[in-house]
Parts: sequence; C-alpha cells; structure tokens
Amino acid sequence: MNDVKLIKGADIVGRGRADVLVRGGRVAEVGTPSAVGAEVIDADGLVLLPGLVDLHTHLREPGREDAETVLTGTRAAAKGGYTAVCAMANSYPVADTAGVVEQVATLGRAAGYADVQPIGAVSVGLAGERLAEIGAMADSAAHVRMFSDDGHCVHDPRLMRRALEYVKTFDGLIAQHAEEPRLTEGAQMNEGAVSAELGLPGWPAVAEESVIARDVLLAEYVGGHVHFCHISTARSVEIIREAKARGVRVTAEVCPHHLLLTDEKAHTYDPVYKVNPPLRSGADVAALRAALAEGVVDAVATDHAPHAPQDKDCEWSAARPGMLGLETALSITVAALGGPGGADWDLVAERTSRTPARIAGLSAHGRDPEPGTEANFTLVDPAETWTVVPTELASLSQNTPYAGMELPVTVQATFLRGRATVLDGKVAEEIK
Repeated sequence: MNDVKLIKGADIVGRGRADVLVRGGRVAEVGTPSAVGAEVIDADGLVLLPGLVDLHTHLREPGREDAETVLTGTRAAAKGGYTAVCAMANSYPVADTAGVVEQVATLGRAAGYADVQPIGAVSVGLAGERLAEIGAMADSAAHVRMFSDDGHCVHDPRLMRRALEYVKTFDGLIAQHAEEPRLTEGAQMNEGAVSAELGLPGWPAVAEESVIARDVLLAEYVGGHVHFCHISTARSVEIIREAKARGVRVTAEVCPHHLLLTDEKAHTYDPVYKVNPPLRSGADVAALRAALAEGVVDAVATDHAPHAPQDKDCEWSAARPGMLGLETALSITVAALGGPGGADWDLVAERTSRTPARIAGLSAHGRDPEPGTEANFTLVDPAETWTVVPTELASLSQNTPYAGMELPVTVQATFLRGRATVLDGKVAEEIK
C-alpha cells in the first residue's frame, strides 16, 4: 500500500481549493505540492472535512454480536465519514472494569476502520447504586475519560455528585442520560397531542429537563464537567444556555433524528421510530436546530443503536428503542444546518468533528489538515444525493428510520492516518 498520497483540488472545509500531500500517515504539505510516485486522488468538486468524531456509539460487542460488532460498527462509521467513535458502556458484560474497556479498545485497533475510544460506566452494572472502577478505567491502556450509564440515568444525586468529583481529578467528564425514571415508567413516546390521540403512555419533556437542571447545579457546585447526551427538548436548550452563561462546565449533544423527525411518525406504529429519548414536537426540532447553529448545543452525536430483527420487528410496546445513525448522520446534519447549497462547511466541521474531538479528548482527531497533523479526514460530494437502502448499509443491523429517503451529500472517501478506509464511496475490504 502506497503511504504517499496526493489529494488534488479538494475544497478545504469550504475555504477554497488546495492539494494535500500525505506521507507516512501525516499531512506533509497543503497548497500546491507535488510528489513523484504518490497515489493521486482526484478531489475536484469535493469538500475535505476533518474526520468526523462520534461521541455516542453503541457497538454492542461484547455480548450482542447479533446486532453489531466492533468490526461492522466501525465499517459503518468509516462509510459515514467517521475516523473515531466513542463506544458506550452498555454491553454484556457492562464496560465497568478496566478489562472490558481494554477489550473494546483492542477490538477497535484490530478492525482498523476507525479509532474506538471506550466510554466507561459510571456505576457497577449500570445499576446506579455504587461507582464503577472509574480510576482503574482511567489508568488503563484504554485511557477512559468519559463515563456514562447511557440507557439509564444516574438518578441518585449523591452518586452523581461523587462521580463528578471523582472525574474532576483527571479532567474527565460524566455523560448523563437525562431521564427521571419515575416520570417515564411505562412510557412509549413523547407526551403530547399525538400520544393522547394514539392512547400511548407519554414520556414528558420535564423528565429530561428536571435532570438537566439538577445536574447543572451539581456540576456548578463541585466544578465538574457534565455532558448531556441526546438532548431533545426546547426547554433543555434554555437550561443549558443559562448554565453556559454562568460559566458552568456543561456540554451537550443532539442526535440527527431529533433534528429531523417528529412524534408524528408514531402514527405509523412502526417501531423503527421508537427511540429514547423519544421523537419530540416540531417546535422542539426547530429549537434544537437553532441551538446547534448557535453553539448552545456543542455537537452532533449519532446514538447509533443497532438492533437485531427480533428486537424491532414486533409490536411497538415490545420493541427496544433506538435507530441506526452512523451512515446517515452527516447528511441529516447538513440538511439541518441549511442544506448542501447553503452549507457552512466550517460550522459542519465544528459540530461533527472539532468540538466532539475536544470533548472526548481525542487530540489526533478533529484537526484541519496542516503539516504534521495526522491525516484523519473525509471527502464529501456536496452535489450528490443518495437513497437509503437498509440492506446496503455497512451495519450488521437494518433499523434505519430513513429507508427510502433521498438524502443530500455523499461520503466519497475516509482516511484514517492516511489509510483509505473508504474510497469512491465503498468501504475498503481489507485494512492493513
């Protein structure tokens, strides 16, 4: 494999065309370089973005390899333009020990399609009763800095306070799944006019907002960093805006599906639209889009949640919540931020790459191409559209809510330390 590549004529983050010379996995020169014997990649008409970084991916391995594996999940990530993903802790066994997080990191290195940064559990077994081995995971070879019980809220305020104090000692953070469980018991969808019409138990917005308000105060009190996963309501945005104005160490992510889809989809009774937190109202979608553009919401995160057929091909009430996201996230984000015709590519890069890389502490990622930086980037075609066909996705599962939809922007190539994990829109079959 040629380790010298010359990417010709790419529009660098929407700022203008330039050539990028890559040698030995790093950017050697940007401008008008030449290199005898280099592999030339024609990027005319393509936009070069720093490789995308996902703060919220469920890779399911170990334990649910019938839904996804680290290999298939990172192949899907590469196809979506990602060079790094943060793997959530709700595997089987739970990633609450140094041994499990090291196993996940090792599987990621072996796959080779994207860097895999494990997220450790906050509590043992995600049970919310006592702290997991946070220090051991932080000191392990996996270098864990983010901790989350995602799928479960850290609902005990004493445990949340202790966790925030603990991770503060090594500049870590707690990623909170904000859901007061006593307000969502038996909930099936967003509480509102649609749930009343359909007769389905509702998931009230205040169940999210009350936990966010509480944890903002706890983070402010102890000086810790709290990150809110998949926020979904307009009031959550306002609480976070107010917290940031006071200087609280708070960051937040939004998922692509909460930027596009609403609870009206529940009229279909198709479990592919069942997700946690649920799809909200059109007003919430508008507020989240505005907050993402403004920067109150820091990043787009996929909450990529693959499920085996038996967990989705059933009645709504029995279906597990979650949907695929890695291969469609960039398209949905571009659409939410103005569409490919008016896309601010620098803003897209900030929300999908640079900021999530900073939050996760992945210093080699989220970097615009400059001499000496690792060659982690993606080439996208802003003029080309594509139709989502579930059977053609790289994920092992097919539970996408966008089946049959035509989406803007295609990923033409993804490079991880100069190696093409995707080229001409196709995933590389073998990574060396």
